[in-house]
Amino acid sequence: MTATIIKASGESEAFQKDKLLQSLMRAGASAILAEKVASEVAKGLPNEMSTKHIYKKAHELLRRAARPVAGRYHLKSGIMELGPSGFPFELYVSEILKQKNFEVQVGKIVEGHCVNHEVDVIAQKDDRHFMIECKYHNSPGMVCDVKIPLYIQARFQDVEAHWKLIPGHGEKFHQGWVVTNTRFTTDAIKYAACSGLNLVSLDFPQRGSLREMIEETGLYPLTCLTTLTQQEKKLLLEKKIVLCRDICHNPAYLRQINLPVLRIKEVLEEGHQLCHKLMQHDQH
Repeated sequence: MTATIIKASGESEAFQKDKLLQSLMRAGASAILAEKVASEVAKGLPNEMSTKHIYKKAHELLRRAARPVAGRYHLKSGIMELGPSGFPFELYVSEILKQKNFEVQVGKIVEGHCVNHEVDVIAQKDDRHFMIECKYHNSPGMVCDVKIPLYIQARFQDVEAHWKLIPGHGEKFHQGWVVTNTRFTTDAIKYAACSGLNLVSLDFPQRGSLREMIEETGLYPLTCLTTLTQQEKKLLLEKKIVLCRDICHNPAYLRQINLPVLRIKEVLEEGHQLCHKLMQHDQH
């Protein structure tokens, strides 16, 4: 009898080993390691369990076998650990856009045609100008429904009306974005497509998702590191440090939170392996 998986949304589906294999290999596990972990997870599954149960078992097995792969596999949960406030998520999104050569501003009051607006991230590159709102949730079951893009699009239109009056902006491409760490409902996606709003979640759209941008840039959040405790991650986030790369480039951050020398060595070793793609990119 096939085990039933209860998703965070409350929906259920049959356990699919192939799906687990794909997610393990996407995180960088070799075909052999992915098969070994997936087979171990599939062994003796209860008739009903949550996706969290599957994830925890797979993550623990990966931690023992290959920490950097476990870190990449931890991406979705790692981003959720950026809370409890949404500010570290806004900072994280801005760092990804910076790495993609956008000029960014975080948490700015922007003049609109009718009223002023506090905008999470403003990003500019060439003739493109974006107003970006970040919707962070610390529970996987939460979603962005149609009310959120409706509200953001109305704010964006007010800001755009003012932007177009700025000299040199009349011909620029302006767009509102909503970036979330969970997912959008079907109606939210439908409305955004109709109105011209850009929606970005971990796995949406197919091209240009948050996951794709993270994998392209190598900018993993420090919360993906399996060698740091929850409290240590919290202390670093309070110092506005959100990137694994920042720790690799500035080990002093780890000394500031009183990590002993051997622990620092362990964290840096995992950090350099997790951010390996970006390190190579920086050297060229």
